[in-house]
Amino acid sequence: MRLLPVLLLLPMVLISSASAQDAQPKWEDWLKGVRKEAEQKGIRSQILDATLTGLTPLERVIKADQNQAEFVETLETYLAKRVSQLRIDNGRKAMAENADILRQVSERYGVQPEYIVAIWGMETAYGKVKPGENAIQALATLAYDPRRSTYFRKELFAALEILNNDYISTDELKASWAGAMGQPQFMPTSYLQYAADFDGDGHRDIWNNPGDIFASIANYLKFYAWKGEQAWGYEVSLPEGFPAKLAAVGSYDQGGCRAMNQHSRAPSIAEWQAMGVRTRDGADLPPSDLEATLVEPDGETGRAFVTFGNYRAILRYNCANFYAIAVGRLADLVKP
Repeated sequence: MRLLPVLLLLPMVLISSASAQDAQPKWEDWLKGVRKEAEQKGIRSQILDATLTGLTPLERVIKADQNQAEFVETLETYLAKRVSQLRIDNGRKAMAENADILRQVSERYGVQPEYIVAIWGMETAYGKVKPGENAIQALATLAYDPRRSTYFRKELFAALEILNNDYISTDELKASWAGAMGQPQFMPTSYLQYAADFDGDGHRDIWNNPGDIFASIANYLKFYAWKGEQAWGYEVSLPEGFPAKLAAVGSYDQGGCRAMNQHSRAPSIAEWQAMGVRTRDGADLPPSDLEATLVEPDGETGRAFVTFGNYRAILRYNCANFYAIAVGRLADLVKP
């Protein structure tokens, strides 16, 4: 098939595109189907009236989904924006101001405070950024768009469940363009599964309660096998002729998010040392039998990192290597 001339393939592409367009229902008809399914799931009619009546799709949400920073920037530009000196300074201040509650959360969940703060900082600038999209409208827009409709349809029903259970009011349910909620920026399904009531007041308030916010982030990482005694990884320098050695190591093949497709298999640090890998400054790697993958997120001409199991837990939070590296770097820099 791939040997056919492009001009012969073009009519097939046009026919396929036209068929996909014809198969897409009108927004109003699609929304009726959403309401019917929601009713079958037990969502109260008052909730559906308040959230779905007169709902319209948001073009800016579609544009944002197609231009995510993790996919259109280089690592250098991404880190410069998100691990700025201002964010580092504010992170250190946040660590000091919340030291007691962070210590308690860390003891309960086994996640170091600096990683909780780093994710908090990356997601909402330590609570200063207040996402303002109507969560139901944003999620419905993305669920209607064919590109990732299955994923966002599930999130839409989860958001309706949150409202149906009176965890928050319809007016207060604000989110990012992607439907991520609260200061940890949890998707609705993540809220239902991981949000924590740290102070035991009967609410899982990821919008305003610091204990619940920190505990929810920690609970998420703990679920994905976070190790409290372990770092995320670090930057390394590679010897001449390394691509051939890396090819011999092979690619990561143990599942996980798509970002792991860029990673190597996981030899030990000692094995990387034997292959000529060194720290960023050219020193020997710390002696260790800890297994680590190697990733070059910008390709062979960019920076290289060895990463541990905690890095993969961060990827579960946001499946993008740029994001995970930024969280790790920020955590290193805000740590007292």
